[in-house]
Amino acid sequence: MFNELNKIELFSKRGNKINTENILKLINLSEDHSIFELVDNCLAKNTKKIITILNENNFNSEDCVLITRIFLNKAKKILQLSSEYEKNNNIDLTISTAKPMIFWKEKEITKQLIYKWKPENIKKLIYKLNHIELLIKKNLNSSVNLLTDFILEQSSTRTNN
Repeated sequence: MFNELNKIELFSKRGNKINTENILKLINLSEDHSIFELVDNCLAKNTKKIITILNENNFNSEDCVLITRIFLNKAKKILQLSSEYEKNNNIDLTISTAKPMIFWKEKEITKQLIYKWKPENIKKLIYKLNHIELLIKKNLNSSVNLLTDFILEQSSTRTNN
C-alpha cells in the first residue's frame, strides 16, 4: 500500500491531474498476474492465490469472455495430456511429447494438473466452462460476478476424490 501511495504522490508532484482513471492506472496490479496464472491456479485448486489475483485485478465484461476462452483452451490441453498420461503412465514422456511444446516455466504446474485431473473430470469441467461462457455472453452486466463465482467454486471443489 505504501508503494501505491508513493506512486500517486509522485504522479501529482509532476503536475498531473489526479482523477479516478489515473489512480486506477497507477495502482492497478493486473500486470503482476496474468490470466494464465489465474487459470492455472484455479485448476490447481490454489484458493489463496486465486483470491489474491481476483482482488488485485479489475476485470470487465470483455475480460470474462477472454478468461473463459483461455480456461477452455487450458482444460482441453490438460484433457489431452491426462489422457496420454493414462496410456503411458510416464509424466516426463507425456510432457516431452506434448504438441505444442510445453515450456520449462509451465512444466511443474502442468505436471500438477495432469496428476490432479482425470480425463472424465476435465470433460465435466469443459462442459461447465461452455455453459458459463454462454451465461456470460447472455448476461454481460453480471459477467464478472458469474465468472468469479465459477472460479471460486471450481477452486474449492474436489477433483478426483
